[in-house]
Amino acid sequence: MSLLVTVPTDRLATNIGELPEGVEVKVWDMKTPAPADRLDIVVPPYMGSAGSLDALKGLSVGLVQSQSIGYDGVAEILPAGMPFANAASVHEASTAELAVGLMIASQRRFPRFMHGQDRGEWAPVFAESLADRRVLMVGFGGVGQAIARRLVPFEVTMTALARTARTETFEGLGEIAVHGIDELPTLLPDAEIVVLSLPGNAHTHHLFDAEMIARMAPDALLVNVGRGPLIDTDALVMALQEGRIRAASDVFEQEPLPAGHPLWSAPNLIITPHGGGASTAMNPRMARLVRTQIERMLAGEPPVNVVIPAS
Repeated sequence: MSLLVTVPTDRLATNIGELPEGVEVKVWDMKTPAPADRLDIVVPPYMGSAGSLDALKGLSVGLVQSQSIGYDGVAEILPAGMPFANAASVHEASTAELAVGLMIASQRRFPRFMHGQDRGEWAPVFAESLADRRVLMVGFGGVGQAIARRLVPFEVTMTALARTARTETFEGLGEIAVHGIDELPTLLPDAEIVVLSLPGNAHTHHLFDAEMIARMAPDALLVNVGRGPLIDTDALVMALQEGRIRAASDVFEQEPLPAGHPLWSAPNLIITPHGGGASTAMNPRMARLVRTQIERMLAGEPPVNVVIPAS
């Protein structure tokens, strides 16, 4: 059996390594004509897959393998007949690292100390700990679970919340009673740190609006590593300017965040530019996922991570 696979960069092609006879990997950034009318697996560019899908029109494609976990908006523009797989297993560890880093940076006042370093100023402060804090995980999929596993050694009190309530045994966490999203208004006031890792869709859009943010405990920390539209930006800006909560976010409703946007000058906010998965962990894990998809296709097995079946 022969397969033609396209990837967007030479680096990813190199990381995939040697493959069984009959499998050909070509580099295609989806900005030039396709290398063939039939492509067995197409890997679009990272952080630009949705905008690249127009290049697939008129082609026969066995699988579109995204490099991102999120896929909001893809179904509306994906050409018919093409299954679409997300990159679950690729970004969870790296995004979890960033989430924990944002919590520590905010709790222990890293921005204050960095500004002090620029001024040559020695200014100790009695800061908040991560230890012993009540953390509410809003979203308990792959990323949420990865964050939770990393929080265990920090001795936090953790509550998990997802779309549906359930009790389940999770690797590295044991048995956890996961609360349903309908319990968010009740659980929110008790949380000192709230971590968002939900996907973006019609059900989660502006989940944290002015009313929900008002339910948060005074000076609580809101961390978003899910999707920007989970939070109503105007409501967040107002809450920060009034000093009611703190926040740290890797994702925003408008990206890139434009110059002059009120979030840039909002107090008690740490901004990172949507880099949760952008670390050295990404490329080797992405290469492993592509190899898995190739091996399964060769074996006549269905691909993993399919989030949009062929229509």
